[in-house]
Amino acid sequence: MNAPDTDPPEQHSLRVRRLGIDTYREPIIYMREDCHICRSEGFEARSRIKVTVGGRSIVATLNILRDSLLDPGDLGLSDAAWRLLQPREYDLAFLSHPEPLSSLSYVRAKIYGHSLSESQLNSIMQDIVAGRYDDVHLSAFITACAGSRLNIDEVVALTRSMINTGSRLKWQQPVLVDKHCVGGLPGNRTTLIIVPIVAAAGLAMPKTSSRSITSPAGTADTMEQLAPVDLDLDQMQEVVNREGGCIVWGGAVHLSPADDILIAVERELDIDSEEQLIASVLSKKAAAGSTHVIIDIPVGSTAKIRSMNTARSLADTLVQVGGEIGLNVRARITDGEQPVGRGIGPALEARDVLAVLRGEAEAPQDLRERALELAGDVLELSGSLADGEGYERARALLDDGSAWHKFQAICAAQGGMRQPGVAAHRIDVEAEVDGVVASIDNRRLATIAKLAGAPQAPTAGIDLKVRRGTRVNAGDILFTLHAEAPGELDYALGYARSQKGVIAISPEPASQPAWG
Repeated sequence: MNAPDTDPPEQHSLRVRRLGIDTYREPIIYMREDCHICRSEGFEARSRIKVTVGGRSIVATLNILRDSLLDPGDLGLSDAAWRLLQPREYDLAFLSHPEPLSSLSYVRAKIYGHSLSESQLNSIMQDIVAGRYDDVHLSAFITACAGSRLNIDEVVALTRSMINTGSRLKWQQPVLVDKHCVGGLPGNRTTLIIVPIVAAAGLAMPKTSSRSITSPAGTADTMEQLAPVDLDLDQMQEVVNREGGCIVWGGAVHLSPADDILIAVERELDIDSEEQLIASVLSKKAAAGSTHVIIDIPVGSTAKIRSMNTARSLADTLVQVGGEIGLNVRARITDGEQPVGRGIGPALEARDVLAVLRGEAEAPQDLRERALELAGDVLELSGSLADGEGYERARALLDDGSAWHKFQAICAAQGGMRQPGVAAHRIDVEAEVDGVVASIDNRRLATIAKLAGAPQAPTAGIDLKVRRGTRVNAGDILFTLHAEAPGELDYALGYARSQKGVIAISPEPASQPAWG
């Protein structure tokens, strides 16, 4: 496509073009190797370049083209770069060398084992949020801090630095409660049940939740099957002021944005250190204005946290760091040996949540009980009830329909309630032998759900038919695969059939792994 008839670009400018290339969060720009700026500035592939359009500037990574996809006077932008700059097609972009990145010296110091001060971590976080770190720089920082290389003072400082780089919500209520799960357990959608219970009890719970990065569904993905979640700050505050609670996507309100950037790279590296997890969780809670927070820590052989010692250490540090930044934190260590509920994937998990809230006879009882226990913890931690009274109060609000009515009101306030869809393609995976279900592999079951298309295909995933201890005969259904496309269904089914022991069946009842 040729540029419109306009004056040629100035010496250090190019006309911007949107190329429709998804580079996730990293802003990438594209230039012809024979363009005048490449020649005059000596830019090479992977050079970091400051790009300014109108009043907006970013630092982006350069990719070089050797064909005619672009005219020599054009600058191609990835989707991420286009979102950040918000130009119009063929606006002029001015290019220059970025300022020296001084905070990288602190990253190098950490690589060699030196401790970082809060001011140094602030500098690093500010540069990360400003887009001055590419994925190589981010990987270096994450790796330098992983493996228990952050002491407790650094964890506190990192948490504060993450809070300082984004918005911080202010509320009129003196007590704002929240709940978070450290993850690793498919189907664990207790938040969508806890928020309406707690709001029905008269407490304020403005819940900001994440979308999935590598799991079959995040809380925001599941809630989006039932109501809009892309609310801005003013809309979120209006919902909470009206109904006492909300369940929205945190990315829309710019809370601890450095954390979102770091998480994306941590998942690519498969690094999720305890100290960075603590800073991640607590920075989000503090930025959201929470005062009292319950943390769910599932422990299981195929969960994220695999030992009781690790869970206890994590719980103690969460409480300590929370206290340092002004949060009242309590952790509950829970059973993570198998998925929660039956659905794995946004729409299927939303179906389970509705069944619990409506009090349906076939609702998954494990999801119900876990939500009631955690909701009881929230009520007690807030000071509104004495220890030991929270569970019964939560159960009463769920059983008498108060929580269901409150959930409907929250959905209406967020833009209108809707029903989750159903996948067009389904197939059963059956037991090959008689016996008793001895174990269920959380990680591989989540992988199967993702191969079926979840969460991008919201109705895709797994409908689990068995639990540990269930007696089955050969030919009984273990789970049903759901997909929106036949190719994804076949892909997931092929992987499922190649993986022995995803749902392990023993001839005799097996002793259940102890987690408590």
